[in-house]
Amino acid sequence: MAGSPNHSNMDVDKLTNQIFSILENKFLFGYHHEVKQPYSVMPQVAAGKVRILSIDAGGSTDGILSAKALVHLEAILRRKSGDPNARIADYFDVVAGSDTGGVLGSLLFTRGKDGSPLLTSEESFRFMVENLRKSPQGGAYRRFFRSTKSDKAVFRKVFGDMSLKDTVKAVLIPCYDMTTGAPFLFSRADAFEMDGCNFSMAAVCRATVAGQPVEVKSTDGRTKMAALGGGVGMSNPTAAAITHVLNNKQEFPMCKGVEDLLVVSLGNGECSSEHISSSPSPMAAYVKIAGDGAADMVDQAVSMAFSRSNSTSCSNYIRIQGNGTAFNTEKKKKNRRSMELMADQILGRRNVESVLFKGKRSVEHTNLERMEMFAGELIKEQERRKNSSLPTVILKQSSSSPRTSSATTLSTLSSYN
Repeated sequence: MAGSPNHSNMDVDKLTNQIFSILENKFLFGYHHEVKQPYSVMPQVAAGKVRILSIDAGGSTDGILSAKALVHLEAILRRKSGDPNARIADYFDVVAGSDTGGVLGSLLFTRGKDGSPLLTSEESFRFMVENLRKSPQGGAYRRFFRSTKSDKAVFRKVFGDMSLKDTVKAVLIPCYDMTTGAPFLFSRADAFEMDGCNFSMAAVCRATVAGQPVEVKSTDGRTKMAALGGGVGMSNPTAAAITHVLNNKQEFPMCKGVEDLLVVSLGNGECSSEHISSSPSPMAAYVKIAGDGAADMVDQAVSMAFSRSNSTSCSNYIRIQGNGTAFNTEKKKKNRRSMELMADQILGRRNVESVLFKGKRSVEHTNLERMEMFAGELIKEQERRKNSSLPTVILKQSSSSPRTSSATTLSTLSSYN
């Protein structure tokens, strides 16, 4: 033999390590690795971009800001596409929503009786505002739904017997499971794939807004949990949505990294001194501040991930947020028009964005102007798919081979590192 056995083993180990390093970077984390080949295997074809909508927990605007932002975005999409019946769900492949954001996402992405999404953005906005005004506890939208006697009836009336399997696109809605002491993601993919993972939409919404633990169980009764609101552990679900897409090769087979994504992240305002002073207890204020801080950290991490990609720019990701704003408590008790005007005022401002190694800076355009420009990208992707033979998204319709469950992704993510 030309070399000793030990030397041969070392060469094999080195080659194996290199192969697995390439596979890990390419398929688990979405990075490109140049591999020289003596011949061309197949031509490179653009597979398009997966479109993600992420909606924060209620925040200081109780979910009204994101609801109004979606009213504007849907109107822009209708105008630019020429389709007067266009819906938000038509232009996104994934929705992730936490707390009131989860309720909003459920209203927009659950299938109605006619097969189209249950509500338009305008109807969803009215739902949010009407329930805010009905609140007997100082106008806090989230407190209304966190009354265990009222929320069950409200959600049951809206969603009936519809479940995660009745959503039109991929859906991710978090809660915190007090039984296991870990975050849990309600997922459409998991509902189709595994027993015990399909939940009614009414139960999902109850879980993600719960201010105190509520018992929810799957439609087959196999899974039970003591659920606490999603805003506790995941006030900004953008990172969870991106992780889900990059690791779910069955539904998103062509998505390799952030360069293959279009992401809209909607905030709901941040704490102001007024909001803190009106909190029922100092601890509630601290929890709120911690939630806002966590949401900002997710925004900065996602911004840096897009900035580091060699083949994309921050135009693939926008964050709409009302920095340092809150609705005045007294004004909350006024009519829908007052709240609508306040949301419009916030959306007419220029936002701040995270910049790699430079903290934050004020952006050049207002929130509305940025949505106008981003809508063009969403429509461009929609048009591209009409003439493409490659599937950008293959939504799960029935059980298949096991994969990493999105419900357990957060607890098992370390196994991929």
